[in-house]
Amino acid sequence: MATDLVSRLSLDHGGSILLAVMDGVGDIPIPEFGGLTPLEKAKTPNLDKLTQSGALGQQLPVGRGITPGSGPGHLALFGYDPVKYLVGRGALAALGIGFKLQHGDLAARINFCTLDDAGVILDRRAGRISTELCTELVEALKPITIPGVEVFVEPVKEHRACVIFRGPGLSESIHDTDPGLVGEKPLAVIATASGAERAVEVVAEFISKASVILRDKTPANGLLLRGFALHEDLPTLKDRFKLNPAAVALYPMYRGVASLAGMEQYQSEPADLSGEIKAAKNAVKDGKDFVFLHHKYTDSSGEDGDHERKATEIEKFDSAIPGLLECGFDVICITGDHSTPCPMKLHSWHPVPVLIYGGPQRTGWSTRFTEREAASGALGTFQGHELMSLLLAAAGRLAKFGA
Repeated sequence: MATDLVSRLSLDHGGSILLAVMDGVGDIPIPEFGGLTPLEKAKTPNLDKLTQSGALGQQLPVGRGITPGSGPGHLALFGYDPVKYLVGRGALAALGIGFKLQHGDLAARINFCTLDDAGVILDRRAGRISTELCTELVEALKPITIPGVEVFVEPVKEHRACVIFRGPGLSESIHDTDPGLVGEKPLAVIATASGAERAVEVVAEFISKASVILRDKTPANGLLLRGFALHEDLPTLKDRFKLNPAAVALYPMYRGVASLAGMEQYQSEPADLSGEIKAAKNAVKDGKDFVFLHHKYTDSSGEDGDHERKATEIEKFDSAIPGLLECGFDVICITGDHSTPCPMKLHSWHPVPVLIYGGPQRTGWSTRFTEREAASGALGTFQGHELMSLLLAAAGRLAKFGA
């Protein structure tokens, strides 16, 4: 469905909506689980109860066979066509830590990594170093200067940081230097389109100077750059769907994508699911009618290939369901931004389960929140950016189309 039509039909009144995202939740059969997925293996009585009283289906974040990044996956959930509104991870990372990007700034995500003596990648995340060590490494890189541009290096979380270049003539048409695999060398800085020559020169000089600074560090003695993005503003959820939105997310990147969509940020104290539930309750008390809540660790466990931990993280989220119900949302949606199968240790193209609880649903089709049951659920299979219209309709926030 065209999102501009949904925008025209959106009402400024109706029920409240919770969009709870278990990052990377989708998976494929795990031999050690007897052919079950982590969702099927996990004990999820609360999710299953909601499923029995709600509607289940599956969404394709971008399209069949297309593997999405986290940015496109989330933008689709927020009702943006991720192909039309393509935003690089660098801009999302910078916005997520509150960096004030200016129009035309070029941002990129940094992964601190471990290289061997030949420059081959041993660990793309340097053993998931602490945020404290990340901050120390960033401080070592901050003195880097490049003629004609300003350079800003900022810590994000654990092995993640970001770099922002500010100056004339920059382009985002640069290929990631992260090959996405261990056993390979970082990729050269190359343009993906004409007109990026100046940006390539700037980025290559930054990497060269950073490599000298990092080469004797341990375990993070190198860096990988990905998600090059020029900053541009997006139309907000308030502008498009007449929502008063809020975001509850522990990781900066997801706060960044929520910020682009115009969501007010709510801090979680403590920084765990219990804190996120408290933040969601505060958002509802403040009159927010759309709350995005993000749970990261289903994704990171999938990227590590740890199927046992992924099942445990799913169970942790399941235990938080009663607290989310107490927030009083009229409609609750639980899904993921993409699948991260443990055997692949990567994002994948596989459809993502979706549960919508609340509003007039075709209930009774499904009994458990799993990939297998989602494939035959009442909601069917649909494009990720169509989820918003389903949520707005369930909450009574869409007018009838035509006479």
